[in-house]
Amino acid sequence: MLNIDELKFDEKGLIPAIVVDAKTKKVLTLAYMNRESLEISLEKELTCFWSRSRNELWLKGETSGNYQHIVSITADCDNDALVVLVEPDGPACHTGSYSCFTKPVFQSEERSEFSYEGLMELIRGRKTNPQDGSYTTYLFNKGLDKILKKVGEESTEVIIAAKAEDKKETVYEIADLAYHIMVLMVETGISLDDIRDELASRHVIDHKVKQEKMT
Repeated sequence: MLNIDELKFDEKGLIPAIVVDAKTKKVLTLAYMNRESLEISLEKELTCFWSRSRNELWLKGETSGNYQHIVSITADCDNDALVVLVEPDGPACHTGSYSCFTKPVFQSEERSEFSYEGLMELIRGRKTNPQDGSYTTYLFNKGLDKILKKVGEESTEVIIAAKAEDKKETVYEIADLAYHIMVLMVETGISLDDIRDELASRHVIDHKVKQEKMT
């Protein structure tokens, strides 16, 4: 574990801190810490910054209630920048936006950013705003039984592909299964956070199961 003394603060005694949502991995804000604010952050496990405009310490959420609970802090290879993973209580931006980074400057037409959150939003949109010709809308119109049938079919396809040791086909079928499971999640009101929280609550996921002795 890196010691604070090994960090390189600039000539003003500051170090940039990139704050990232631990769940979504989205960048929330870029702020600055001095040694005192970093020590407070470590002690309270809440982000505390140095306000360059007000020249004072700034405990995020102290007035707004939008605290940022620290999951981890990692320094870069030169020890002169930090990435702070947090679980936010509310918006990171003073404008009320989830993130301070909301103004696109460039987006490649050939390369689009994928996220499970984005796919879930698309799927929810097909349920709340049905579109003709949409397969997702078709599944929602058919209802839970149809969705469950597709989940079962895709599970079988995954098993067949994996048994054949066909990696490419297995990846393809797992993606199909993941999509249909997400449709099921939307249909039944289950969110990605529900699944993350459940997995996070299992402190030992890979444990040895004791076999019962046959009597």
